[in-house]
Amino acid sequence: MKIGITCYPTYGGSGVVATELGIELAAAGHQVHFIAYSPPFRLRGREQDIAFHEVSVSNYPLFEFPPYDLALATRMAEVAAYYQLDLLHVHYAIPHSISAFLAREMLARDGRRLPFITTLHGTDITLVGLDHSYLPTTRFGIDRSDGVTAISNYLRERTIQEFHPERPIEVIPNFVNCDVYVPLSDEQRAQGRARYAADGEKILVHLSNFRPVKRTADVVRIFSRVARELPARLLMIGDGPERSAAEWIAHSTGIQDRVHFLGKQDNVSDILPLADLLLLPSELESFGLVALEAMACRVPTIATRVGGIPEVIEDGVTGCLFPVGDVDAMAAAAVDLLRDPDRYHAMADAARKTAQARYCASKILPLYEQFYERVVNGPGAP
Repeated sequence: MKIGITCYPTYGGSGVVATELGIELAAAGHQVHFIAYSPPFRLRGREQDIAFHEVSVSNYPLFEFPPYDLALATRMAEVAAYYQLDLLHVHYAIPHSISAFLAREMLARDGRRLPFITTLHGTDITLVGLDHSYLPTTRFGIDRSDGVTAISNYLRERTIQEFHPERPIEVIPNFVNCDVYVPLSDEQRAQGRARYAADGEKILVHLSNFRPVKRTADVVRIFSRVARELPARLLMIGDGPERSAAEWIAHSTGIQDRVHFLGKQDNVSDILPLADLLLLPSELESFGLVALEAMACRVPTIATRVGGIPEVIEDGVTGCLFPVGDVDAMAAAAVDLLRDPDRYHAMADAARKTAQARYCASKILPLYEQFYERVVNGPGAP
């Protein structure tokens, strides 16, 4: 099958999922074409059967804001026609589903059929879509899609509640490549940890795009409490608008020498297995992909009980869940877990087993392939 994929190529969950899906589809024998303003950051450029098509936006003086959505629609139509794509799969409703709709309509005039699927990831529904100025457009994009998926039951129900869509929404959860995100041997882990921590120090990690919803300040506050109780280091992976605030808190609490801001990293699968715990105190997560990646690496998560996180993390079994903002309880749970080796290893083993049993790419990819087949062979198929 020839599949066009559009996503936001920047550091964020929807872009990660779209890119990893494209890589898995190509490995399964499909031809994948990414269509975006820049290459997705997790593409290495060495994957077979994957092509990238840049969307160039004309910056005429007439336009105060360059019309990316129209340029994207044009490029989608061009790539679909030239490479005879079977369908488009767009991740994030705004503006991608609208651009795909325009591309489909443009090709229909020439007698070409181009169905498109929209995958809802979270903030396109919970934040952007609920802005009154975007809500009708978001609903239109969902209803005009040939197929719609959501990454969690929470997001599906939230979309139905807020948008009352005409089209049914199928839940296909996020996934992780269980052959890439793996626990390390004791020797490999010791060698890797030596780059960040001394012997006997615990390593806690946080990975996000540092937006306000991720509550990165809470991450540092939690760690400051943990650091009072036991020797530890915090690895902050990613970047974004809340980084300076997190750095200020680390400095003001006197732990700046124990907090390492690593910036954006391409080798996340090499760093996560080095950690003892993942901290994810988000205000909202529609799924919590980084928690799943940590689970696959045998790393439990301290997280908030919000959105789709409880669908991924079983409280007390594969991680620990708390109300948003309860940094004291999250810190206490982290300390207790790190001081109890038997409980920690049981939770780490359960995390890995859950990732393997429910969320490996080998289990989720067929769900997408079956969904593609239904859409391509659905109403209007030749």
